[in-house]
Amino acid sequence: MDLPAAEKHVLKLGYLPLTDAAPLIIAKELGFFDDLGLDVTLKAEVSWANLRDKLATGTLDGAQMLAPLPAMSTLGISGLRVPLITGLFLSRNGNAITLSKDLLVSIDTASLAGNSYCPASLLQPLIEGNRKLVFGVVHAFSTHALLLRKWLRASDISPESITTIVVPPSQVVDSMEIGIIDGFCVGEPWGTYAVMRGAGFIAAAGVDIWPNAPEKVFCVKESWHEQNPGSHLRARVALLRANEWLREPDNLHSCVQLLAGKNYLDISPGVLEPSLTGRLVSGLGEPDRRVENFHLFGDGFTSRPRSELGEELMGECLSMVGREIDPSLRQSVARRTYRPDLFEETAGYARQLATLDDAP
Repeated sequence: MDLPAAEKHVLKLGYLPLTDAAPLIIAKELGFFDDLGLDVTLKAEVSWANLRDKLATGTLDGAQMLAPLPAMSTLGISGLRVPLITGLFLSRNGNAITLSKDLLVSIDTASLAGNSYCPASLLQPLIEGNRKLVFGVVHAFSTHALLLRKWLRASDISPESITTIVVPPSQVVDSMEIGIIDGFCVGEPWGTYAVMRGAGFIAAAGVDIWPNAPEKVFCVKESWHEQNPGSHLRARVALLRANEWLREPDNLHSCVQLLAGKNYLDISPGVLEPSLTGRLVSGLGEPDRRVENFHLFGDGFTSRPRSELGEELMGECLSMVGREIDPSLRQSVARRTYRPDLFEETAGYARQLATLDDAP
């Protein structure tokens, strides 16, 4: 296979300790990066703002990133104005809205019996009673923030009737236990962890609210890509191979064991398994339920960036801060930052590699 040469062989890639960091961890642990001549070190960060800033300043070569942030960083609305691009979506879905167990004494619990999806309307009496509910999200411009707003609007509740604050994913459960927040929307395993700690209950899976929601992307600076197109391509091919591996149900047990290790999420495999197998436990005394496509990794639809989706994400994020930009600018930024051409290049070389692997 005639892959372009890597301009840079030693790479530092960042991620947050979440279940959907799996593509990076699998590509590292199963040697997919090594197979493509890359010496990759994975760096765990505590927040998306840290990841974004280290990517922008060149401390990291690439990173797992929230789907809206390439465009929002390119616009300069999120931190430094630095053009970021993605040629590969790593995952879709994977989030849940979790509410504090303390809320159970204040809401109509009888209405929850047997429900796998709890509408935001259960909060309506509290809101009408002038209780100011506080929810944690992982970043102001995240799919999580958008999901929370969609969940509220589905019950005709204005998102402005609650307060949202940014809390790093690994700190949301502690923040809920000490009463800083009443609930959160975050990626797994933290909803399940809250349930197993007895701190909260899962009211809704993200896929219940927004099927096929864009979630994490592999992101680099535009200037880094221009200087290192071969290295970038090789990293994307390795990650796409990891995504394909993750699609196989027989591989999920091995995935759980790898992610649970001290070098990565450092958490009990029992906390990781529910979301990867799609069998969530709500924490309301109900049996676990099957959630189809709770995490989506790896197929062409999942992995391919689309500029139209970038426009949609920008529009929704801008509306949260009461801003609009010229439609032509929004379109040009989306085309600049969400790059289906890079995905097609990735998929082409990945197919060649698979053909070689299958050859006798």
